Amino acid sequence: MNRPSKLATAIKFGLIASVSSTAVSVSNTAFAEEVGADVERIAVTGSRIQRQDMETASPVTVIGANEIRAEGFTSVDEILQAQTSMAGAAVGSSTNNGADGVAQVDLRGMGSQRTLVLLNGRRMVNSGSGADSAVDLNSIPVAMIARVEILKDGASAVYGSDAIAGVVNIITKKDFEGFQVDLTGGMTDKSDGENGEISALYGFNTDTGNYTFGAAYSERRGVVQSDRDWTDQGNSSFTPQGGIVGDGEVKNYDPATGEWVSQTEGYDFTQDSFYQTPSKRYSLFANMTQELGDDIVLTGDILYTKRKSHQQLAAQPANLQLNVCGAGYEHEGTSQDPGCVTLTDAMTAGGIVADDKGEINYRKRMNDVGPRVYTQDTDTWRVSAGLEGSLDINTGMNWDASYTYGNNKAKTAVENSINGSIMTQQIYLADQPGVVNPWFSGDMSQESLDAVSYTEDADGGNEQHVFSAGLNGELFDLDAGAVAFAIGAEYRYESGYYTPDQVVQDGESTSAQQDPTDGSYNVISVFQEVSVPFTDRLTGEFALRFDDYSTFGNASTWKIGLTYEATDDLMLRTVAATGFRAPSVSELYGGDSGSFDFLDDPWEQEQDPQILVNRTSDDDLKPEESESYTAGLVYSPSYVDGLSLTVDYWRFKVKNAITRLDTQAGLNQCHDYQTQGIGDGSACETFNIGANGDLSNLTNSLTNVGFQDTSGIDFNLAYNFEALNLDWVISNDTTYLLNFEQDGKDYTGTIDGNFGAYAQVRNNFSIKASQDDWSVMYFNRYIGEMEDHYTKKVDGNTVAVVDDVSSVLYHNISASYFINDAWMLTAGVKNFTDEEPSKVSNGSDGGTVPEVYDTIGRTYFAGVTMNF
Repeated sequence: MNRPSKLATAIKFGLIASVSSTAVSVSNTAFAEEVGADVERIAVTGSRIQRQDMETASPVTVIGANEIRAEGFTSVDEILQAQTSMAGAAVGSSTNNGADGVAQVDLRGMGSQRTLVLLNGRRMVNSGSGADSAVDLNSIPVAMIARVEILKDGASAVYGSDAIAGVVNIITKKDFEGFQVDLTGGMTDKSDGENGEISALYGFNTDTGNYTFGAAYSERRGVVQSDRDWTDQGNSSFTPQGGIVGDGEVKNYDPATGEWVSQTEGYDFTQDSFYQTPSKRYSLFANMTQELGDDIVLTGDILYTKRKSHQQLAAQPANLQLNVCGAGYEHEGTSQDPGCVTLTDAMTAGGIVADDKGEINYRKRMNDVGPRVYTQDTDTWRVSAGLEGSLDINTGMNWDASYTYGNNKAKTAVENSINGSIMTQQIYLADQPGVVNPWFSGDMSQESLDAVSYTEDADGGNEQHVFSAGLNGELFDLDAGAVAFAIGAEYRYESGYYTPDQVVQDGESTSAQQDPTDGSYNVISVFQEVSVPFTDRLTGEFALRFDDYSTFGNASTWKIGLTYEATDDLMLRTVAATGFRAPSVSELYGGDSGSFDFLDDPWEQEQDPQILVNRTSDDDLKPEESESYTAGLVYSPSYVDGLSLTVDYWRFKVKNAITRLDTQAGLNQCHDYQTQGIGDGSACETFNIGANGDLSNLTNSLTNVGFQDTSGIDFNLAYNFEALNLDWVISNDTTYLLNFEQDGKDYTGTIDGNFGAYAQVRNNFSIKASQDDWSVMYFNRYIGEMEDHYTKKVDGNTVAVVDDVSSVLYHNISASYFINDAWMLTAGVKNFTDEEPSKVSNGSDGGTVPEVYDTIGRTYFAGVTMNF
């Protein structure tokens, strides 16, 4: 039987499920009203069994629309990445290089591809620039969100692939009546980074249903890295002047003396790059519920989002190998001779000589053409419709059938790209023996510059079809209550493609070469769940799922959960589950592509920290397999009204992980083997490293040999009380990371520009005071101290260095005021004390990791809500 105890009521409203600091605005009055109410069966994230309460074994965080507004969040990724359960470095608005404007979630730091994103309990189409492996959260406007539910244990047995680390279920506003307009905006105290959103919501009821419609427009403007005085200047060897490598360093031509001298200053690329990337989003959405008969209900939702975004990087670096006349290069003196440059006496005197291939390495930052401007124009559709009904069987059973269609298309471009092949020919054509080449002296003609520059165009997309049907209800009664069940079947089809510009495909661009991606797969699934009340206090939850993929075969997963109400105040819970993740279209069918990764060259032959790595895919990849375990307690003491405590231990283990191995570790191992005869010599072959540290063909392939093992403890305190004639809500949410190991490397308590942050302690605290029509709220967010591991040369030897990266505590303040029933005002300040981000040696931008720390500084925001 279901007993409406104080604990069960708290669970119903999400306070038992590791509720975050932004989800504790449920009043004690609401609790009292709920106890005496007739509760209908509801759907709970993490289970397909409809139930009368939320007393499940799985920890769930709930974030409501009011709390989203109070903290001034303007995008879904901001909401999620502020949670203590996040780690790593999920791409978002602060990612300027390589993300194509996409925003993703990284639960537990296990990778965005291992967190399943649902919209109203059904899958959301992967989206971005094409052949994507995760959902672009930008496609879901904040204005349409009623609440966000974060399931923090493995759920593959319930939802299938991708739910290894957990599930994010975004519930949209529905059953709305009236007309509401929201206007929000903000900017930094340095008068940049402006952002704003205007949205409208209209809904009406009929005798048999409800129809809700919405529209939203949002805009975010950029913040340039060099506009923050704490930013470390960039120091690239690719300078606008141009230079040639000689004697192991870059040499520049000095027109005053006619000599070639060592380059003394690098190029500061931070003056061209963003900390906050600009974007515009246009969204339309609708929800409907319509009774078709006594026992049949039609539900549906539709979402359309257009995103126009851009990023900017320093002008394209041209890294060219030029033939030297008379040096014996291939085709020299033949009809296929591509051309050459003549080395002057001054060049030879400056240490510039041809290598054993008869070439020299020419480097130039193409500021003469302009900075690289990356643009994206994406359209994402999602339509879902379902029928639900009941059957007069036993105590009543519910059935449902649904179809969900998702489509994402993107056109991307890179302005001021450089055609390396044409540029090489222009250099050869300008060569005159005994005269300094105009490309070396900076005297290129505008005609030559126009010839080498072009706009790089690409397009891509994703498509999804999901058919699902299920039945749930009660099977029979035991002494302690009814045995509930859910069974169902699903068919899903996924496809994706990405077509790079032809110049890039042909390897003629100065950017990395990339092949097209195109592929699809389908999967048929059957699943079942059973909830068994063994006693009045002990309940078991059991799930089993079978998936059959067209690509690799089948996979079976299971889940076992137990809840035990030790007393009316204390509940114990535990879950053990297996999971899997099927390889994505891009992992299976993606062509070779290049990536400029931040790496340390232990041979010290590379001129820049960004080294080209060739990335390859594999159509023989197998699914990842996982095990997860959570155990915890929920304590809501009867002697302290309004207090709720949760503690949960969690552990996730992934084997056969689809991964790229740690390139830096491979470089170090190969270096030790080649120079000292120690370490793992196989790393040289694995990463295709040539003799004497030749990195010209450095390769990192996707494989199934990776693994992850991570564990930690989540703690939450929520306390609602009255004092000083005010209503108070206090919440504290803590995640303590015990371990994060991946592919043999321990990342616990470390930060890195490539892998992100794995702080051992993350904490969110909030306190809210309210009375009648007003409320004031204070938040703080703590990211603990971490270690920064890197190598450097000391007395000619490579040594390992560990620096401490300081902790950061961000303070946010907000307030709201109801002028009357129709008008409400909100205002606040984020990062009130203007905390600077911590320094990281190989940070991904500006000497830090923008995906982890606040890089734009103190921000003011305000909003108004109008109801008509």
